[in-house]
Amino acid sequence: MDLSDFRKEYSARGLHREDLCDDPIELFGKWFQQATDLKVHEPNAMTLATISPDGQPSQRTVLLKAFDQKGFTFFTNYESRKAGHIAINPAVSILFPWITLERQVIINGTAEKISTAESLKYFLTRPRESQLGAWVSDQSQVISSRKILLLKLEEIKTKFHHGEIPLPSFWGGYRILPQTIEFWQGGPARIHDRFLYTRQSGQAWTIDRLSP
Repeated sequence: MDLSDFRKEYSARGLHREDLCDDPIELFGKWFQQATDLKVHEPNAMTLATISPDGQPSQRTVLLKAFDQKGFTFFTNYESRKAGHIAINPAVSILFPWITLERQVIINGTAEKISTAESLKYFLTRPRESQLGAWVSDQSQVISSRKILLLKLEEIKTKFHHGEIPLPSFWGGYRILPQTIEFWQGGPARIHDRFLYTRQSGQAWTIDRLSP
């Protein structure tokens, strides 16, 4: 298959300095709302990159579940591969690929665990099936068949047949504390618009236009 002809000309929508907010979290919120309003499929899906102990980058898609001035929050198994990477090297990168809007947002920073109280608050909002699923999977571990998961699911269903399902001690959230946030808007003739926010001391941000 010849991929050289897989090419799409981007629109002339553009992104200008006057379109920006002083605060990148505010601008992210506007872009996220637009992606939601325009029915982008799973606008909160983000690619999370971590670094293994031997320096190998690793990526996977996770779901953003909250964002505010403190950072960007997702949830996972604390015994997963990604959690193991973060425990050794908390430097991470996330990417929101809103392709249908010809946009990307790239965020670099560090990840830290949120409090158990915060994790429990979110866990209680999950559907019961998702709560059960958190107990079933030894995430990232090798298993011989799917049947093992289904058998364990039945065991967990029986164990927690009555009452609320407790928060697993090995499951919870991470908050990514951003150091840089880049907003990328596709442009015609591959002259894309890119603006990079960089956090300075305290809460101040600088804004630079990057060459495409």
